[in-house]
Amino acid sequence: MYNVRKETFMGKIDIATKQYMSHRDIIADAFNFYIYDGRQVIKPEELQKIDTAEIALPYGNDADVAVQKLRDNLMLWSMAKDDEAVYVVLGIENQDKIHYAIAVKNMLYDALQYAKQVEEAKRSYRDRSKKKQVKLNSEEFLSGFKKEDKLMPVITLVVYFGDKDWDGAKSIHEMLSVDNVELLSYVPDYKINLIEPAKISDENFDKFKTDLGAVMQFIKHQSDKDGSWIKGNSRFNHVEKEAVELINIITGAKFAGDDKEEVVDMCRAWENSMKNAKLDGKLEGKIETLYEECEMSIPDIAKKVSKPEEYVREVIKRMKAACL
Repeated sequence: MYNVRKETFMGKIDIATKQYMSHRDIIADAFNFYIYDGRQVIKPEELQKIDTAEIALPYGNDADVAVQKLRDNLMLWSMAKDDEAVYVVLGIENQDKIHYAIAVKNMLYDALQYAKQVEEAKRSYRDRSKKKQVKLNSEEFLSGFKKEDKLMPVITLVVYFGDKDWDGAKSIHEMLSVDNVELLSYVPDYKINLIEPAKISDENFDKFKTDLGAVMQFIKHQSDKDGSWIKGNSRFNHVEKEAVELINIITGAKFAGDDKEEVVDMCRAWENSMKNAKLDGKLEGKIETLYEECEMSIPDIAKKVSKPEEYVREVIKRMKAACL
């Protein structure tokens, strides 16, 4: 029903998705769905926002040109394992359109994050050397990284807010111009992690524990005329307004709730929209009859159906376009 996306201001969808995906509970939900099949392993309270600007000198002490990229959302996950704190960097990249070079883009982001960690280690040794005289041997000085140092793993997850199948490459190897297996065995590959609404079965949307699942499921079915997938679906009985607003922006839907309520009953709103669509269809049919068969003027038709003249003109314009 909502397969025709409304015109939006440049960057409006990008801003809306970035804002929605900045919440700790939403990010935890996305990664738990993708990595842990919906099990609540990553807790929102274990996530800490970190700077999304990746600035690095990726080649150690002899580098002199900085590289900077801005990520959509970046979190540091701190979890306890064997009575020790373990840290993982979690990155979210939002796409409302298919990005055919996303593997290269994400590979660069992750590489910059690793290079940033090396740079921070180098800086810490430089600062500490003034007080504690921490010395690096010649090999360690070359990289600014000690032999026993370890990096935090970086996981980037692409959340796709489109209803089409992702037909772009999902790895570096898929983007290369050769397919020789022997040769490619020497070329490091990089695979993207992707949440793709069209590939999620309806029963698996329940593995989301936040309204991100409702957003993804609505996007998947936005072109469906049959609303059986939403009727009786308890997930849509209480959807937070922010999620509903995101659905409206992405799909062009016009769900509205009570200003006093923090949630929207999308099932009821869907049924109301279906009724309104039927009424609009009957009204447009009446306008068409008055215009073509009765040969009434637009002002007279507007008075007859109690609608503005502009509305009548728009209906007649669409009617003529359909006949071409």
